[in-house]
Amino acid sequence: MEGTLMMRMRRLLLFALVLLPLGPALAGAETLSKNELLRTALCENQRLKAARARWEMMKQRVPQAKAWEDLMAGVELQRMGTLNPAKVTDVEWMISQALPISGKNLSRARAACAEALAAFQELRRVQLDVVTQVQGAYFRLAGAHGQLEINKRNQELLKQVAEISRKKYEVGTASQSDVLLAETELARLSEGKAMIERDISDQQTRLNVLTNCPARTAVARPEPLSFLSTSLVSQKAESLALQCRPEVLLAWRKIEAEKARLQLARRQWIPDPALQIKAREYPGSPGIREYDTGIVFSVPWLNKKKYCAAEAEAEESLASAQHEYEAARTEAAGMVRDQLKKIETFAANYRLFHDQILPTARMSVESTRAGYETEKSSFLELITARRNLQDIESAGLNQLVEHQVAIAELEAIVGISRYISQSKETSK
Repeated sequence: MEGTLMMRMRRLLLFALVLLPLGPALAGAETLSKNELLRTALCENQRLKAARARWEMMKQRVPQAKAWEDLMAGVELQRMGTLNPAKVTDVEWMISQALPISGKNLSRARAACAEALAAFQELRRVQLDVVTQVQGAYFRLAGAHGQLEINKRNQELLKQVAEISRKKYEVGTASQSDVLLAETELARLSEGKAMIERDISDQQTRLNVLTNCPARTAVARPEPLSFLSTSLVSQKAESLALQCRPEVLLAWRKIEAEKARLQLARRQWIPDPALQIKAREYPGSPGIREYDTGIVFSVPWLNKKKYCAAEAEAEESLASAQHEYEAARTEAAGMVRDQLKKIETFAANYRLFHDQILPTARMSVESTRAGYETEKSSFLELITARRNLQDIESAGLNQLVEHQVAIAELEAIVGISRYISQSKETSK
């Protein structure tokens, strides 16, 4: 029995050892999907949930503001010819209802509706920010993996160069300083690799936070970056920003809310009557024996200073909202212009690196390496060419990453993202 058990354990161990090398390969084959990340973030991000809950909360204020005042009811116990609290001579029932003939409730409802729609624009801003942050972390994570590949290629190249210098040193055609310099360069690349791996960890943590996952959750490798241009031109992007940017629409909703409040302040001069009905019954005589009807209303004209000040306050608040709206439009146009210029600059730099500088640097390394092998170039020239190539590859990749991030930021500035459904503003 023990022999059979030991045989099975050996077989399982051998099977595990055979499959062990497949683990990293399978993990490396997985690709991180940007679209899936964005869907998760838009559903699970806590800041987004808070903004959505606030919008739902603001919508519930509209029916509250539109409603009539509560019906009032009461009872009066009357005593005549006695101070005994237990003795009641007659009972009077009363109900009273204020009638909003001035339309103050409708003005309050318009203001609450505008505020709810402003909360919807705040929700859209959070959505756009989350999408931008996820895309930025995704692109920078992909760029960090690209930098890791550049570092790996340079390590392999430097190892080959170090081997060449070691062989030349053994035959006396190179100095020991060449070997030591090669080893020093390898150590520098190892240090750079550690910094890149830290950057990868930072971006992975950022993605986990944005998608509401535990910070230590494993994140697969993103797809390699490719150059993608934007179809937005200056005039089109500016026009879209003035129509769709949440800050502009939020400022407009504030104007509508202040207009409703100014209307409400002017309607405060109009008194709303309250209809009253009173009915009496007497002990010993069951049922209602008599009733009264009446109407009461406030007299605001005697408190002119109060209502004039409220109206002046509403007018100044409306003027402030209008200035904020114009400022939001001006700011949107400026941000669009600057962002388009940034995208244009990153795109031009990437093309310059990719089409001109990088091919020349690669040819320089190959030429210098061949010259070093034939003793036509010095080892320092080869190391310099190798460093130059690494810097150029790294800089070109950085330009590509920043270009993609800038495009994502432009969508957030304009207020339109292909990853967010363009829901219409609705309010109950």
